[in-house]
Amino acid sequence: MSPYQHGEVYVTDDGAETDLDLGHYERFTSARLTRDHNWTTGRIYEAIIAKERRGDYLGKTVQVIPHVTDEIKAAFRKVADGVDVVIIEIGGTVGDIESLPFLEAMRQMRLEMGPENVAFVHVTLVPFIPTAGELKTKPTQHSVKELLSIGIQPDILLCRSDRRLSRELKSKIALFCNVAESCVISAQDVSVIYEVPEALAREGLDDQILRQLKMEATPRDLSRWHALLENIHNPVDEVRIGVVGKYVQLEDAYKSLREALVHGGLPHNLKTVIEWVEAEELESAEMAAGRLQHVDGILVPGGFGKRGIAGMIHAITFARNHKVPFFGICLGMQCATIEYARRMAGVAAADSTEFEPGTPHRVIYKLRELLGVDEMGGTMRLGAWPCKLESGSFAHQAYGALEISERHRHRYEFNREYESILTAAGFKITGRTPDGVYVEIVEVADHPWFLGCQFHPEFKSKPLQPHPLFAAFVGASYIHRQQCTEREERTGKKGSTRKTER
Repeated sequence: MSPYQHGEVYVTDDGAETDLDLGHYERFTSARLTRDHNWTTGRIYEAIIAKERRGDYLGKTVQVIPHVTDEIKAAFRKVADGVDVVIIEIGGTVGDIESLPFLEAMRQMRLEMGPENVAFVHVTLVPFIPTAGELKTKPTQHSVKELLSIGIQPDILLCRSDRRLSRELKSKIALFCNVAESCVISAQDVSVIYEVPEALAREGLDDQILRQLKMEATPRDLSRWHALLENIHNPVDEVRIGVVGKYVQLEDAYKSLREALVHGGLPHNLKTVIEWVEAEELESAEMAAGRLQHVDGILVPGGFGKRGIAGMIHAITFARNHKVPFFGICLGMQCATIEYARRMAGVAAADSTEFEPGTPHRVIYKLRELLGVDEMGGTMRLGAWPCKLESGSFAHQAYGALEISERHRHRYEFNREYESILTAAGFKITGRTPDGVYVEIVEVADHPWFLGCQFHPEFKSKPLQPHPLFAAFVGASYIHRQQCTEREERTGKKGSTRKTER
């Protein structure tokens, strides 16, 4: 999946690659989602074709109704076991040819299950027209009309706008869209995404859904969200993190990473300021030093391909030499390994076979089981894998445990043939799979906080449960910030400890 088309490629525990929407659901609900929670038209059609080839339809003509819609309904029901409410999001715009079978399946489900068991919540746009100086309801009216034409009457309208809807406007929408005024919910833009639950609660969205589904309304408790927002809006200080990546012009490509960094500041009551740095721009050690000398921590995230690798390695050298806390994730961990091999272990030609297939020193190489496999699709190590940590390591201190499980998405790995050379030079391997085959975490011994991990910890971070590694990294970065400030006050020279690497 291309981040330029889908934004972030989110990975579930069972190895499903989805877009960033499932990440939002996991962060807000704490539900553990799987590949069964994400269905595309292609997956539905693939299942139908497989059934037809097996003869499941006994030679009958395969049609959109009932075969496609039945397959969609079966997918919905597959995740309904043992839960009170299933939220089904049908993407796209009403009227899109791709979404019509899904909408028809939902229309049928309401008939089959009864109106008290299905609530239709329709998200619409209520734009503000500056020249007219008012909000316009026509897009919402036409959207609802389009839904009605395919047999769906919305129960609740979630009206997106850049300002709050007035009582008069809600009344007008209710009248023309055939819904109760109390079911016209103003979904005003907010400054921080974590304000959304409180904003929708004030509008009574939860009450209306419970009423529609004939469910008992227990006392609402948003105290933890109140405390979270208080922390976000009133931090005691800030910390600046430089993210040196390949897709920084498209921030959605790092959505979970961005959120995890924000979460990492919350246990310390800090605001995390993220500075996006395009790796390709760091063409030399001097440029990296000039661009990064004012940040408190440096993070190199995941990615694929050779572009920007030289800049990432310059950034890592700067972080290591100047004792700036460093966090490398997936590709970032691999670049840290290459950098250390070249600069500290005397392996000047060290590289990854992803970047230089003919390198004489492949400290990073293709996964063992993929050697000889040329197809790119579906050949990665995906999903949750266990890991054992070394006692006393940065990772152990962060997690407070010696056994963890994290999600992966990579095709290349640390080459164990170079383990002794690197460890003799001060490189530490502090996380491995239980069978010892894969290296999961590397650290640098003589450094306040330097850690690279092959997995993607950002996928499991939540606002109410910040990921331990991000919390530890942000905490270490803030300590570094305080030390630099104290040193500057003592010497009277701002930035005196961060000289250009030559």
